[in-house]
Amino acid sequence: MRQALVEAYRKACEVELQAFKPGNVSVYSDGHDMTVEDFRISLDVSSGPICDPSYSLGKKIYYAVRATREAVGCNTNLGIILLCAPLIHAVQNRQTGQVLRDALQDVLKATTKDDADWVFRAITLASPGGLGDSEQADVSEKASVTLLEAMEIAATKDRIAYQFTSCYKDIFEFTILLYNSILAKFGNFYWAALAVYAGMLAQYPDSHIERKYGRQYSGWVSSQMREIQKALINTDNPESLLPLLYEVDQAFKEKGINPGTTADITVATVLVVFLEQLVNREFC
Repeated sequence: MRQALVEAYRKACEVELQAFKPGNVSVYSDGHDMTVEDFRISLDVSSGPICDPSYSLGKKIYYAVRATREAVGCNTNLGIILLCAPLIHAVQNRQTGQVLRDALQDVLKATTKDDADWVFRAITLASPGGLGDSEQADVSEKASVTLLEAMEIAATKDRIAYQFTSCYKDIFEFTILLYNSILAKFGNFYWAALAVYAGMLAQYPDSHIERKYGRQYSGWVSSQMREIQKALINTDNPESLLPLLYEVDQAFKEKGINPGTTADITVATVLVVFLEQLVNREFC
């Protein structure tokens, strides 16, 4: 099972890199002082710790982030790790016959202060300006709340934290539907991943962008992504979207816009698809 989880995680990360996600790093376009190779190294070195069944959830996250930091020296995948680790932990600890989302709910409810402590250390190490601090929780200090409680504090301003508090509502009730719809249409993982990315940005502001710019670009980003989403739904040839994707990618990167949180949710969506396939084999 461990090797199957490693392969699912690596494949989900690679699918996201192969998808042309305007503003973000992909095989079509580097950006923000990061390259595709940085992300491929990151997915490789983080796959061992994040799938280690002997680690608690918090340790999975910390050691995966530390391995990444040591390998590439920058924050390529903190959000990916935060979202993917509970999913992997859920598969490793689920009850016989339990569906993935129920197992995930059990994992999230069972988080501890120790988990939070390890995650705070990971966030500090990655230095993303992530959960930040409030009167209730400060990632630079020892955790006084559980990991789920920390995410509840951050959930109104961070879409990754919101996934923890909603048992990944965006993914299980929205983005998987987008992914499967385009996958059924084109039979291609990468265009399906773009559908997730564009659909999320069309509907919800990106936390990473808003931490940097506030609401300055939120409406514009949403309108650009609605155009891409509409074009993807209506075309019979997704390759015909490439000129539009290059145009939007250039416009975003000229302004320093990187929808990084949405890219992280895209990885987690693809991983959920792969993990549900693993879990469903039990019922066949």
